Amino acid sequence: MKNDGSAAHGLTRGEAKEENAMIDLAKELKDVQSVAIAGHIRPDGDAIGSSLGLYHYLKKNYPEVEAAVYLENIPRAYHMISGVDEVRHEIPREIDCDLFFCLDCADEHRLGAAGEFRKKAKKTVCIDHHISNSGFGDVDYIVPDASSTSELVVRILDEEKIPLEAAEALYMGIVHDTGVFRHSCTSPDTMEMAARLMRRGIDGSKIINATYYDKSYQQRLIHGKALLESSLLKDGRVIFSYVQRETMDFFGVDTSDLDGIVETLVGTYGVEVAIFFYETEPGVYKVSMRSKSLVDVSRVAQSFGGGGHVRAAGCTMKGTACDVLNLLLPQIEQQLEEKDRD
Repeated sequence: MKNDGSAAHGLTRGEAKEENAMIDLAKELKDVQSVAIAGHIRPDGDAIGSSLGLYHYLKKNYPEVEAAVYLENIPRAYHMISGVDEVRHEIPREIDCDLFFCLDCADEHRLGAAGEFRKKAKKTVCIDHHISNSGFGDVDYIVPDASSTSELVVRILDEEKIPLEAAEALYMGIVHDTGVFRHSCTSPDTMEMAARLMRRGIDGSKIINATYYDKSYQQRLIHGKALLESSLLKDGRVIFSYVQRETMDFFGVDTSDLDGIVETLVGTYGVEVAIFFYETEPGVYKVSMRSKSLVDVSRVAQSFGGGGHVRAAGCTMKGTACDVLNLLLPQIEQQLEEKDRD
């Protein structure tokens, strides 16, 4: 299916978000010579996939446009995706950019150093699916019900012009934010966008296995330790685990090697909410939360300066591990009690 732009438009800053408002990519690229693409700090599969997917599409179909992707270091699990070696990790001192695509970033502060493009580019287009995104671009395409930003990028592309490299990256992004199409955010539209990419000739099984399931031996060890030391709370409805910095150092792993632990925890029988956090520096913890059907974890995360989705959210918190847990639990318990009364 082609996106002919007949009903597509962007939302300018200050307008109410309309979930079905779609940007016209050709219109946004008119008279543009330079494009910068960036996602959030500590990029995950969706941030990487949407960024590289759009990058490859522009390279193929808009060769007159100088496009570049700026992301922090990319975890090795994603290195099989074409274009990873072309990603730039340093922001240029002098920024002269016509158009900046901000992808999969709910808050401009989560752009990190790439936020300089937001300040200095002539125009910013924000494409995102986080419910906490209030819209900070000059043009916003924000659909909270979408499974992923990669899904939204597919929607604005002409299917017949999507090169294989772009299709692989975007499929990977959808796979990761849907938990291989298992999460509740997976909709018929999600499956249709995935089908569009599969029709471009990708090897879906290879992408899923290489970027989602395959783990190093060290990753298996740290995952096993996190599961072994997990605890059930609130009559088995909440499960939590955490990893200290010294433990990561002992196993020789970094933060990206912890991906997937919280998803495994929430899959425990009888559990409604999973909490997993790890120490990024002394007394600072990166928190990830997942829920099945009752608790809106984005509400909990937002109260601590974070954000995300109803069933998947996170934040950064300071204190001891006990402090973090004791601050999170009352809000989760309150929501569980509210649902029980209903």
